Amino acid sequence: MPHYDVDGVQLEYAWHGPQPDQAPTIVFLHEGLGCVSMWRDFPAELAAATGLGALVYSRRGYGTSDPCELLRQPDFMHVEGLEVLPRLVEVAGLREFLLVGHSDGASIALVYAGNPTGYGYQGLRGVMVEAPHVMVEEISVQGIKQARQAFENGDLRQRLERHHGDNVDCAFYGWSLVWLENDFCEFNIEEYVARIEVPLQVIQGEGDDYGTPEQLATIGRVLGEGAELNMWPDCGHAPHQERPEEVLAAMTRFIGESLG
Repeated sequence: MPHYDVDGVQLEYAWHGPQPDQAPTIVFLHEGLGCVSMWRDFPAELAAATGLGALVYSRRGYGTSDPCELLRQPDFMHVEGLEVLPRLVEVAGLREFLLVGHSDGASIALVYAGNPTGYGYQGLRGVMVEAPHVMVEEISVQGIKQARQAFENGDLRQRLERHHGDNVDCAFYGWSLVWLENDFCEFNIEEYVARIEVPLQVIQGEGDDYGTPEQLATIGRVLGEGAELNMWPDCGHAPHQERPEEVLAAMTRFIGESLG
């Protein structure tokens, strides 16, 4: 797998479809335990459906990217959205682009999009997020505690190791420990959501075990009619895995409207 050098840090990436000088690019931001390979075929399918390029990358500490230091700081999603992602946009040579974010990646996408005067923002044309965290809820904390039990006493370590290899501890503890620190309860990105100026699509499952409908409702209150909000029944925390055809259709339509 190739890597980008972003300020001395090697970040794993995969590319599907046209290059940035040929078409806009969809950038995929993975969940708290994700990486390039854990998106499976979805980025390639969305690229094919839209005719756009797709850039999928693993954040530091995930996949085959460089390892991270533990413990991450409570502002790690802000750092990713305000510092790392803008530099990646530059290094990858992106011109016009859209973001697709899942869970922690969704929050990072919202932070990036909510900084419209920031560095590297000018080419952003739209944002699609699944199961975003706008603030910390007890359901998220409890879900992470259960995941820690599965990692330390079940088979979750082995399943994640297939994707993260030597980074498996960085990936799991880099995600879980910071969420379980007391300081992280103050995490809130409503101020960034309020400043988003590009089209925004949000998809959340009613059965999401890491967030309640209050996440979606908060975005609605902050942006009013400025976002497309979708609460789907019979769906959990990962809509693109649980209802892939419907998510593919919804995002393809949204991209067409955003670029049209």
